[in-house]
Amino acid sequence: MENTPVNNLLWQPGQPQWFDVGGNRLRLVRAADERLSALVHMLERADESLKLFFYMFEDDLIGRKILSLLITACERGVAVEMMVDSFGSNGAPRGFFDPLVQAGGKFRVFSPRFSTSYFVRNHQKMIIADDCCALIGGFNIADEYFAVHQQSGDSAQSDESWEDLGLEIKGPEVANLASYFRLLSNWVYQDNSNMRSLRKMVRHWEAGNGQFQWLLGGPSNRLSHWARAIKNDLENGSRLDLVTAYFSPGQGLLRRIGGLSKRGGQSRIILPGKTDNRATMGASRLLYGYLLKRHARLFEFQPRRLHTKLVVVDNAVYVGSANFDLRSLFINVEMMLRIEDAGFAGHARSVIDILHENSETITPALHKSRRTFLNRLRWTISYFVVNTLDYRVTRRFNFGIVK
Repeated sequence: MENTPVNNLLWQPGQPQWFDVGGNRLRLVRAADERLSALVHMLERADESLKLFFYMFEDDLIGRKILSLLITACERGVAVEMMVDSFGSNGAPRGFFDPLVQAGGKFRVFSPRFSTSYFVRNHQKMIIADDCCALIGGFNIADEYFAVHQQSGDSAQSDESWEDLGLEIKGPEVANLASYFRLLSNWVYQDNSNMRSLRKMVRHWEAGNGQFQWLLGGPSNRLSHWARAIKNDLENGSRLDLVTAYFSPGQGLLRRIGGLSKRGGQSRIILPGKTDNRATMGASRLLYGYLLKRHARLFEFQPRRLHTKLVVVDNAVYVGSANFDLRSLFINVEMMLRIEDAGFAGHARSVIDILHENSETITPALHKSRRTFLNRLRWTISYFVVNTLDYRVTRRFNFGIVK
């Protein structure tokens, strides 16, 4: 059953649009100021509890602003708990979060000591307020994700910022995300750096089987919930719209994307035209020829660096923290929410349309002109480093020898 937008008469172009899906209210927040407003509003309005996990939390204008709001929440009696990833947040000074703890908040670092588990990163981003409202997506707590400049404090979106996306959720489904947060918190407090217990938690997490599925990915010798779900959708789907910052899937998923287009389906894939990591772009471009031959439509987003993670297969929408590479699919701890709803899928595609309009089309002729001997060599080395080397080294350290 298709659900329709809430309060359509009040909606204006350029403003986030609310949808009612399965008794929950959802909206995608794309623009930097919209994401920041949603985040600040959630922190300021929380009455009982705030639960946060971020891969990256920087000591900059945005980081200090959010930390101040969390301290203020503690002072008005809100139970605040935050966790950050040790690798992603290693730029913040050791004592940066001390004022939060002194105000009564709980703070922990995911896998803080250097060990083999240090190669497994917790890449999730989530804020949960009062166990009934949540904000998830790909953005971190750092100036570049909200287009804030240190010198002027200007919050206008600029070419130096990341193009990103958040999903705001209000309703009963947030309780499932809060349940997962408690499991993760227990692991961090009791078994931090223990990969065996982390793998067990990932494997036994119940994702759900209705309109909403909270798909957890993480270090495992088996397909994660997230990897299995996207695999099944690609095998059976007829239309794919994919936006991701890093695109270098394994051969199995690559064949499924190619197969969808080859059997008469439609594939639209939007990837970065600008990036902070040229190796990941090179790894993606190595795969363009294969996909173009199978009639996939490829585009590179031009205005600024692309960090959005959004996948739509038929009526299923995936939004969350995971990119479309082997690390995100099989190594990092990730959470992707799968939402089955035709109306919301159409809305998600309208967001992708905006990115499409600002992207360069990768035609066979353009790809051929770029495909010089030197570039092919660079792309091959990039793919080896990003996919093969990183993937195999991390798995051997944490899961034993893979046959």
